[in-house]
Amino acid sequence: MKKIVGILALQGAYHKHSEMLSRLKVESRFIRKPDELNGCAGLILPGGESTTISLLIQEYGLHEPIKKFAAEHPVMGVCAGMIMMATEVDDARVKPLGLIPFKALRNYYGRQVYSFSVEIKLRFDDRNYRAPLIRAPGIQNLSAETKVLATYEDVPVMIKNDNHIALSFHPELTDDSRIHQYWLRDV
Repeated sequence: MKKIVGILALQGAYHKHSEMLSRLKVESRFIRKPDELNGCAGLILPGGESTTISLLIQEYGLHEPIKKFAAEHPVMGVCAGMIMMATEVDDARVKPLGLIPFKALRNYYGRQVYSFSVEIKLRFDDRNYRAPLIRAPGIQNLSAETKVLATYEDVPVMIKNDNHIALSFHPELTDDSRIHQYWLRDV
């Protein structure tokens, strides 16, 4: 049976994740309604604007269905998607899903104009990884069971808890598929 990865497609850079999965020969489905999660083996929460994504998740009735889905399936959150995975966010307009115990800090590395790419070391691979940080969020107050998979200047930028991963940066904007491949092992 073919595995299908859902990609939340309410706002943001969801098409780039679909392109990355396609290169890896993995079928994907855009998720806009709760019943579209049926049959998916994993879910990607893409980057975008976290306050807008939070509002649309509520509006489309996806908050509880995503939480229920995540209890049994791997989720990858990128940038705004990472913010949505937190248990706490430094902005009251965002209602996080609480999938990984940590506090997300919006625009931790500055506004859009201060976006940059940086070489980081992945804890599961020997080669450096070029990570694009675009209005990237920060990670604070990690639980003891959450593993740090990459840091930038000693600050976590990629974390893993159970079979969920959350990233401050955008792996879908690179030609490097290692992070998607790593996550897909749990899917």
